[in-house]
Amino acid sequence: MRLPTRCRLHLIATSYARTFASSSCIQVWRRAPQFLLKEQDRLDFDLDDVLEPGAEQVPDDTSVGGHILLDQHRMYLNYMRLIEHECPKLVAFRKPFNPPSIESAPLVVRSISYGGEEHPATTKRAITVPVAKLPLKNDAAMQKMKLLAGVRWTPEAPKDSGISTSEEAGEHGYIKISCEDFPRPAMNLKWISDTLDKLIKEANVRRTSFTDIPLDTRHLDAKAQKVNKGGRGLQKGRPPSIRDFPKEWLPSPKSDPASTSQAVSAA
Repeated sequence: MRLPTRCRLHLIATSYARTFASSSCIQVWRRAPQFLLKEQDRLDFDLDDVLEPGAEQVPDDTSVGGHILLDQHRMYLNYMRLIEHECPKLVAFRKPFNPPSIESAPLVVRSISYGGEEHPATTKRAITVPVAKLPLKNDAAMQKMKLLAGVRWTPEAPKDSGISTSEEAGEHGYIKISCEDFPRPAMNLKWISDTLDKLIKEANVRRTSFTDIPLDTRHLDAKAQKVNKGGRGLQKGRPPSIRDFPKEWLPSPKSDPASTSQAVSAA
């Protein structure tokens, strides 16, 4: 209910006057305030008219969580505006992506990133290179390079190397060298580069020839057996037997004398 303006003025005046003095007008207001107002004015009453000055107001603001939610909505709308109005302007800077071929960039460097978070694996670096693209002098140097690489040589490109299977540079296989011993990625990459240079330099030396030495493929057989694809043994878990040896290594079967004599008598 809200009082009319004329009555509110009298009410405020009498409330302040009642504190300091008394008069006949105030006494009349105290004794009979009801009959001085009409029924409609008596119902039009507001609580703000009787609150004392300096009284505590009911807070109408939202909480801290509400302000955080509003800030998130503002940030979201800001990015939506940028996407709608600014991103179309980037079309002018669009360029087609042409991945480098294995002919122009034979060295493929692989690194690991966790989006800026610290992790021990982020310092690791790995290099994959086809043997055919290394500066080797002849086929003997390529054979020696494969032997020096050992288990780091594979006839096919590793799955995590980033080299496509359609590349034509894998006729002599691939070499993969990785390092994570140093605290900095550049230090690991430098060690791999120096190691590869030493292998190339040693492979080009003609002091000894390794053309008559076969390649050691036991690491390839073990890898094939781990994924249950066969390998040297016919079945995984079966111990090797005489059937696994090459035929030219096996001795010639000895003939039985009894059977030989029977064959001669029959003839």
